Amino acid sequence: MDTHLHHTEHHLTSSETLMDIVIGMSDGLTVPFALAAGLSGAVKDVHLIVIAGIAEIAAGSIAMGLGGYLAGKTEQDHYNSELKREYDEIKELPHIEKQEVKDFFAELGLSEEVQEKATLEIIKDDDRWVNFMMKHELGLDKPDPKRAGKSAFNIGAAYVVGGLVPLSPYFFVSDGIMGLKLSAILAIISLLIFGYFKSKLTGMNPIYGALKVAVIGALAAGFAFAIAKLIQG
Repeated sequence: MDTHLHHTEHHLTSSETLMDIVIGMSDGLTVPFALAAGLSGAVKDVHLIVIAGIAEIAAGSIAMGLGGYLAGKTEQDHYNSELKREYDEIKELPHIEKQEVKDFFAELGLSEEVQEKATLEIIKDDDRWVNFMMKHELGLDKPDPKRAGKSAFNIGAAYVVGGLVPLSPYFFVSDGIMGLKLSAILAIISLLIFGYFKSKLTGMNPIYGALKVAVIGALAAGFAFAIAKLIQG
């Protein structure tokens, strides 16, 4: 008889790509929706709304993608800077760095003898020593060198996809208000779905998350429409 205990752990394992998509879709579904709603309250020409919406999606995707690229590059630059500092420190202050390794093992509750043996094993190789310090002292993992470019593309593409959802009804109507009604229905449904899966991804209550995202998007569009009407009036 199998007497082994089987235990399955469930943890959040969202990838960087999924997080990029969340960032891009979050703004993509909201900002163009609010812009189209505002324009619908100010102008009657649907073609103008479509052109302005497409221009905003293009500009927004570039700006969001650039932000993702710069964030990725900053992460790489920070890691490389700390990596160089650690190499310098094990050469200039080896006794201090050695003690930091030993302190780490001491915090794990290992005996003095095991601490010493483990420390000596780690510091035999400079690369292994530095990698150990980067991970366990600074909490830094080596970033993907292609991360910046991937992040820029993922966020930008997600923004475009998200932005086309509320804008698409305007392609098929001749009246701005009718386009806004259809856009609102499509956008709210999309925001509910997006908010649901985003919340599941981040470990939040999916129902609450879906309603929260949808309400924020609806309020943004509503305020944009009201402000445009006030200015027009």
